[in-house]
Amino acid sequence: MLIDTHCHLNYEYDVGKTPGDLVREAGENGVGTLITIATDHTNFEAVQKISEQFPNVYHTIGVHPHEASLVTPEILSSMKGFLAHPKAVAVGEIGLDYYYEHSDRAKQRQECQAQLEVAIDTKKPVVIHSRDGEEDLLPMLKSYAKRQTGAASFGVIHCFTGTREFGQACLDLGFYISISGILTFKNSESLRETVKTFPLERLLVETDSPFLAPAPLRGKKCEPYMVKHTALKLSELMGVSFQELETITTRNAKACFGLE
Repeated sequence: MLIDTHCHLNYEYDVGKTPGDLVREAGENGVGTLITIATDHTNFEAVQKISEQFPNVYHTIGVHPHEASLVTPEILSSMKGFLAHPKAVAVGEIGLDYYYEHSDRAKQRQECQAQLEVAIDTKKPVVIHSRDGEEDLLPMLKSYAKRQTGAASFGVIHCFTGTREFGQACLDLGFYISISGILTFKNSESLRETVKTFPLERLLVETDSPFLAPAPLRGKKCEPYMVKHTALKLSELMGVSFQELETITTRNAKACFGLE
């Protein structure tokens, strides 16, 4: 079964729809495991409680670059306690976002580096958000990769939309790359051409739900079961059967996050 390696089960979906509904419907559509992602300190407990409810749900702990201005030494310290949880599989999502700049760029760099240090200390992989900050982010990832020891992997560049050069550099370091529903969008031909150059053995699939519903479900609120549409497009793009794509990306996700 597929693994949705990046979703936000604590966010609001259609009226009345619970995390239990999302997990059940994902399973009914061939999505057997989900990783729910923290975005700031106010939802650390929420994602942990959700993953505790379901044997096939795991979670991450981290502060998104949009919220970097909120990070304090106390929050960074608290992360280590949350990351000790047996179902906390990564530090994330963290990184740089120079497109929206909801937080000052210098503060983003500071807190990204601080959370990379947390990952090194806790021996956890990282879930990286990257948008328009590749020039500053790549040196940080190179330094991190040299120092990280004991983690299941270095981590993943999530919802990849970057340049071919950045993607290849991250692959060369040892990161995985995760593909979202953006791959299915009509105007994503450049992304598709880039993804074709990457080895399937290093790719994951995700929804980033409730955002980025894939074709043919554009306009709807994205849900974890929809990752199958991204997987179908990726299998077509890479010239393999859906079953082979399913097997390989699931194996990759287990290796990336150290899943049983």
